[in-house]
Amino acid sequence: MQRIKTFKTVARAAAAALFLAVQALICIGTLYWAIAETLRMEGTAAIVLGVIFALPSAYLLMLVSRMAYEAETDPANQ
Repeated sequence: MQRIKTFKTVARAAAAALFLAVQALICIGTLYWAIAETLRMEGTAAIVLGVIFALPSAYLLMLVSRMAYEAETDPANQ
C-alpha cells in the first residue's frame, strides 16, 4: 500500500513530531540539568556532558519524527 501524502497528512506529521520533540527535549534537558547540578559541573565538564547528551538526543528526535510521519501517512490510520 502506498502512503497518503497530502498537505494535511504531512502537516499533521509535522505537528505530532514537533510536539513529541518538545516533550523529549524538556525531559532530556531536565535530566542534563539534574546531573550537572548534582555533580557541580561547570565550564568544560558541563560542555562535555552536553555533547554526550546531544548525540542520543539527536537520534531520539530523528526517530520520533520518522515515527510520526509513518503513523500519519499510513492508509490504515486515515
